[in-house]
Amino acid sequence: MSYPGYPPSGYPAFPGYPPTGQESVYPAAGQYPYPTVPGGFPPMGGGAYPAAPPIGGFPGAAGYPAPGGYPPAPGGYPGAPQPGGMPAYPAGSGFGAPSNGSSFGYPQPPSQSYGGGGPAQIPAGYPGGPTPTPVPSQPAAMVQNIQGTIRPAPNFDAGRDAEVLRKAMKGFGTDEQAIIDVVSNRSNSQRQQIKAAFKTMYGKDLIKDLKSELSGNMEELILALFMPSTYYDAWSLRHAMKGAGTQESVLIEILCTRTNQEIREIVHCYKVEFGRDIEQDIRADTSGHFERLLVSMCQGNRDENQTVDFQKAQLDAQRLFQAGEGKLGTDESCFNMVLATRSFPQLKATVEAYSQIANRDLLSSIGREFSGNVERGLKAIVQCALNRPAFFAERLHHAMKGAGTDDSTLVRIIVTRSEIDLVQIKQLFTQMYQKTLGTMISSDTSGDYRRLLLAIVGQ
Repeated sequence: MSYPGYPPSGYPAFPGYPPTGQESVYPAAGQYPYPTVPGGFPPMGGGAYPAAPPIGGFPGAAGYPAPGGYPPAPGGYPGAPQPGGMPAYPAGSGFGAPSNGSSFGYPQPPSQSYGGGGPAQIPAGYPGGPTPTPVPSQPAAMVQNIQGTIRPAPNFDAGRDAEVLRKAMKGFGTDEQAIIDVVSNRSNSQRQQIKAAFKTMYGKDLIKDLKSELSGNMEELILALFMPSTYYDAWSLRHAMKGAGTQESVLIEILCTRTNQEIREIVHCYKVEFGRDIEQDIRADTSGHFERLLVSMCQGNRDENQTVDFQKAQLDAQRLFQAGEGKLGTDESCFNMVLATRSFPQLKATVEAYSQIANRDLLSSIGREFSGNVERGLKAIVQCALNRPAFFAERLHHAMKGAGTDDSTLVRIIVTRSEIDLVQIKQLFTQMYQKTLGTMISSDTSGDYRRLLLAIVGQ
């Protein structure tokens, strides 16, 4: 699915760059069109939202580079695109996708266990959740576990998978099931290796071949799966701010939920791949307190100390109360400072302390003091501090409820969480909405697109 004039026909290379023998592994622009589907941010009411169960550990994201900066792509980076141009999709071995996945910790409730553990609990204030009651704060602990539905395939052979994909697309017709069986059972890092092996073995670009065989939502989903994880986030942000209008919900979903390391990698990738400064683009496309919140988020400087300072939580709760409910008007900068700098376990303790001081939960107060995109952004941060999988479960439900389906949001969340916490998201979705995620996907999608989504979800 492509549009006239998009992406631009190509990017001019800088004179003498890259050096001879270090040419880019990325294809020319125009190879990877991506349909524009306006995202919708779920309405967030001012209902009660006290803390979820005690914080545990959030799984790491496979496919991200090790700490210390974004690794250079083998062979150098391409020349910067023309201003405003839409990025091309990488076709090399994969930007920022090391062969071994590294992990990043997210705080999460330990009671939401997997692999034989008890079911995840719905946080109070979410659909189907219990009546809100004060929960005593507990120190956070980090537990590194992969709780995605997709894990690296054992006995992986990139050449063998490349051969399977080649046979699936060769001759008359396409064996879509063979393609689904491969891509839904390989990690993002392994897909990058398949992409490189395919070009080595056949002298052809796997993505171009797939695009020639697929269309519509199935094509969009396949392209997303073959994007290296960091590139996909950076690409989504660029796409959300390109052209007329801005998809603010995409900016909130990515910038307000990622770890410091992930955000720094996204910012670096955005600069290298698209030749643009993400902070400048944010300032050009947003304004006011929402702009300031997103600029704060893209710094990637949130405190990530997992130890909770309960005295600071009490002081921050009092500060937030005095900046909002306790005065005429609102001190927006105070909310921005606390919610943009404190660690998620610390914010969870602050939320609990706030409910005791204000006799109202912090989400409700944010709804009373703010409106529009800044309200949605602040609430997203608080919701992620309390229960990140529940936040994404709500986003998925909103994408599919009512008439029509927001396929771009559905694809983006399923793909980006598939190796992180999709198992937990599925459990919470079932408890929050009394139906499984797979059931709702089945009723809202069809054909190979539905089969691939269900394969990723694990239905």
